[in-house]
Amino acid sequence: MDGFVIIDKPINVTSQTVVSRVKRILGSRKAGHTGTLDPLATGVLPVALDKATRLIPYLDESLKIYSGEFCLGVETDTYDCQGTVRRRFTGNLDFSPGDLERVMADFTGTISQVPPSYSALKHKGKPLYALARSGSPVTPAPRQVTVHAFELLSVHLPRVAFRVSCSRGTYVRSLVHDLGARLGCGAMLTALCRERSGPFLLADAVSLKQLQFAVWDGDCSAVIPMTRVLSRMPALTIEDEELIALIRTGSALPERLMGHSLTQPPGTEYKLIDSVGNLLAIACLVLENSCCQLRMKKVFVQ
Repeated sequence: MDGFVIIDKPINVTSQTVVSRVKRILGSRKAGHTGTLDPLATGVLPVALDKATRLIPYLDESLKIYSGEFCLGVETDTYDCQGTVRRRFTGNLDFSPGDLERVMADFTGTISQVPPSYSALKHKGKPLYALARSGSPVTPAPRQVTVHAFELLSVHLPRVAFRVSCSRGTYVRSLVHDLGARLGCGAMLTALCRERSGPFLLADAVSLKQLQFAVWDGDCSAVIPMTRVLSRMPALTIEDEELIALIRTGSALPERLMGHSLTQPPGTEYKLIDSVGNLLAIACLVLENSCCQLRMKKVFVQ
């Protein structure tokens, strides 16, 4: 079964465990998620199935939206409530909503962020969390991330609810940790839900239990076709069997054989679909010897 399913990941379950369960429920040969969620986090976890795993690099998941809660006055080694407490603030947490909003505004725009030492990033082939747990933590290099919005939702000190819209690669745990450092009292993340990951929305997600019951009923409507997740990529419908045979062998398609002009600039990637909308291939438009042709990058038709 080729396509994507959006899982509403439960708390205290790893992303890889979710992938394994989805694979077993749907009987897929291959499956993979498009980006790790921490065990503490819930919400949108897109899982690619079978041939769709080859589409992951082509997905536009540059926009992420999260809602969550942090607790002021406590710092941990993992920057969340599942870590070991390193510091407790003994002063007064007398911050007004306005105080918090002003500091949160300082963390919007393009900022430099240091990911947590407890993360899935790798150092010399090993996950940072494994090195940290073994007593050899590594501090990752800073990276540039973009925080489009960092909103205050409610305040019940020491707990604060928020929503953040950010670029891929942003660590919300680090955002909360850095906010606590700026306030001088420390902070740890206590809850997080991913509401959006690129085109994948929480409103379209299903739980593992819902997916299992649907499959038992013969309903696989939760699986999104591959062409739908490439909605921003221009499409070309290929109906000629001779052209499809060329695609099947990975051969380039000269513009002169296609019966219509290719109007996009060279370098544009196209999704090639058949008459009923099945994905045949992803191809790149190239200009060679003054002639345009579509060069296959990923072939899906057999």
